Amino acid sequence: MANFDAIFDENLQEDEQSSRVSDENVQVTLEPVVIRGVGHMTVFGLNSKFDVEFQQALSAKVAPEEYKATVTRVNRVLSKTMPVNVRWLLCGCICCCCTLGMSMWPVVCLNKRTRHSINKVLDAENNHLYHKLGLHWRLNKQRCNSSNMMEYVSVLLVEFLPKEQILRPD
Repeated sequence: MANFDAIFDENLQEDEQSSRVSDENVQVTLEPVVIRGVGHMTVFGLNSKFDVEFQQALSAKVAPEEYKATVTRVNRVLSKTMPVNVRWLLCGCICCCCTLGMSMWPVVCLNKRTRHSINKVLDAENNHLYHKLGLHWRLNKQRCNSSNMMEYVSVLLVEFLPKEQILRPD
């Protein structure tokens, strides 16, 4: 009875309801940006260097300087650890017949340690900057399509985080 004298625009209410419904149902998911290794050496799927060139898919999301600084930090970790991994790999290959393959364990452990170090660098970068920008960096294995064998190489993925609905009630 209190709304008897109130004037409502029916078209406006229908537009608002349809826009709310369309906003709730539409959730755009963007494909992650893949940064491939460009180094001349790969040890157990981990490349010795990643491409520092700015990806155009990130042009409105992050500054080229920040992107380059992040990839440079990852490359610095790789440049410190990869020569040691290669030395242990050569030593393990030489001694492989005598040790029945057990001489390859140091290389596997060093490779795991290198991946862990890269993940720590990326976590620090994500917490410091990229989560605020709606991005998430991670190291991921991706199947290599260049050969018939089942090969996996490590790539850096930059994923787009979905925006939080701050106007939606809990």
